[in-house]
Amino acid sequence: MPDVLSQSEVDALLNAVDSGVDIAGTMEMAANSTAEAELPEDVQIYDFKRPERVSTDQIRSIEMMHEVLARKLGASLSAYLRTIVEVKMASVEQLTYQEFLMSLPNPTCFNLLKCDPLDGSMVLEINPSIVFPILDKLLGGGHGEPHIPDREMSDIEWRLISHVTTETLTFLRDCWKPIMDIDFMVSGRESNPMLMQIVPPNEVVILVCFEIRMGDSSGMLNLCIPFPVIEPKISDFSTIQTWFQTRRTSDAALENAKLNEGVKTAPLESVVYIAKTHIKMRDLLRMRPGDLILTKKDVSEPLMMTIANRPKFWVYPGQHRHYKAVRVHTETAIDDEL
Repeated sequence: MPDVLSQSEVDALLNAVDSGVDIAGTMEMAANSTAEAELPEDVQIYDFKRPERVSTDQIRSIEMMHEVLARKLGASLSAYLRTIVEVKMASVEQLTYQEFLMSLPNPTCFNLLKCDPLDGSMVLEINPSIVFPILDKLLGGGHGEPHIPDREMSDIEWRLISHVTTETLTFLRDCWKPIMDIDFMVSGRESNPMLMQIVPPNEVVILVCFEIRMGDSSGMLNLCIPFPVIEPKISDFSTIQTWFQTRRTSDAALENAKLNEGVKTAPLESVVYIAKTHIKMRDLLRMRPGDLILTKKDVSEPLMMTIANRPKFWVYPGQHRHYKAVRVHTETAIDDEL
């Protein structure tokens, strides 16, 4: 503390005396605010308890990767549970492993992931607030408000929820392919997250949070990625946005090629009209095989051929290898009629 008080410190001291609050705490707050106000513009406050080891661009790249997982997982769970399940990206942030563990409920669905060929493990955690509604739906419920019991999951419930975990790991492998081929596998599971100390408490981790909604129920699915696990590949995340843009372009070209090939083999109905005339209803009712229908169309004039009920060609009738056939003459105009 300086020997001479600043004006803000004097004001804080007088207010503290008048209100009867802790003068020491108020003085410390005033000193901190004064120190922050006096920082140069190019100086930023750095918290050594939460070091920023992953850049903003790399965080954005990780978010783009896992947005694909959210879309695919939502479609897969909707088909599996036969109800509308929405999975969306909630946030991507970096914090310490201790802060991640403190934010989890206890008990919970805590899965330890082996990620060969990378060293170390990741964590896939699913909140009980969405695990038990999924189990309720699988077991024939889902008609009323689900009950969230405050207990550990049984072995049967772990087996049932393993389908959700397996589907998540399948899509996780796909979204990590731009970086490298990783074989994600569940190597352990635990209900109490405090028993899984895979890295030191102060180690930086990247937390990818997804929100799962199913009817009136919702919960979080969290993927915890310790920084030491991806540190050898962290530089590759800087180019992931370029990879996604290139992939979108190549995917669009591939989809167009597939669409063109599919259209080429699509069946179309073609009809050749000989002539057009008008008859009375009583003549139609009296018509028998062998009767003649008179038209104004000359026998030498071409016939109209339609494709999918739309006029397309003028053709001449004929025969080809014992089959009735037509020979295309010209394309029809917009105002052409039979």
